[in-house]
Amino acid sequence: MGSIYLIRHGQASFGALDYDVLSPLGKRQAEILGTHLVRSGIGFDRCISGSLRRQQHTASATLEQLHLAGMKTPPIETDPAFNEIDIDAVLQAHLPDLFPARQDMQQALQQAAAQPSSFQRLFSQVIEQWISSRHEKATLESWNGFRERVQGGLDRLLADADPQARIAVFTSGGPIITLLHLIVGVSANRAFELAWQIANTSFSQLRFQDNAVTLASFNSHAHLEMMQTPELITYL
Repeated sequence: MGSIYLIRHGQASFGALDYDVLSPLGKRQAEILGTHLVRSGIGFDRCISGSLRRQQHTASATLEQLHLAGMKTPPIETDPAFNEIDIDAVLQAHLPDLFPARQDMQQALQQAAAQPSSFQRLFSQVIEQWISSRHEKATLESWNGFRERVQGGLDRLLADADPQARIAVFTSGGPIITLLHLIVGVSANRAFELAWQIANTSFSQLRFQDNAVTLASFNSHAHLEMMQTPELITYL
């Protein structure tokens, strides 16, 4: 059987003007992951990344450790199918449904920007609206469209994969939990609840044979836990 490792990007720059940049901690997390893969003897035959900078940077920082150790480091291929949900667009489209009064919406956004816990509550409400498909917006990628995009990325991987290939996919929480939803059959709402538990640079392993795919492990971040430094374990 072959393996696909779904690797979440390192910590991005939450609260900054440009979220899509790895923080210094995010880069360190990726380097620790790379070192862990070397020690575990886990190399890759292919490496796929979404096109977002935080995904690409995590991939390059991780693979650099494999290269320094003399291990095989395949080129980073890009497939936007593994890009994250356009969170800003989803918020802008659905917040008016939750907060018809503009003042209330601005207050909710200010609280979300200041506190990760407030953002989590707000985002959960918005995602529930988005998943329900009762309020689809003409200019916004729908939940069904996003799910089809992620499924298409997986289908392309399987179509081109050697039977015993080990493939790294550097992606984000949204595509990871969507694949969990598609493969395991957990409901979309439950899957998004689990998304908050996916640590930065954690990896989930899929096993495949032909087009049959099973979940072998979820959200493994032992490489961070073994450092015995709690601040290394982040979720943004």
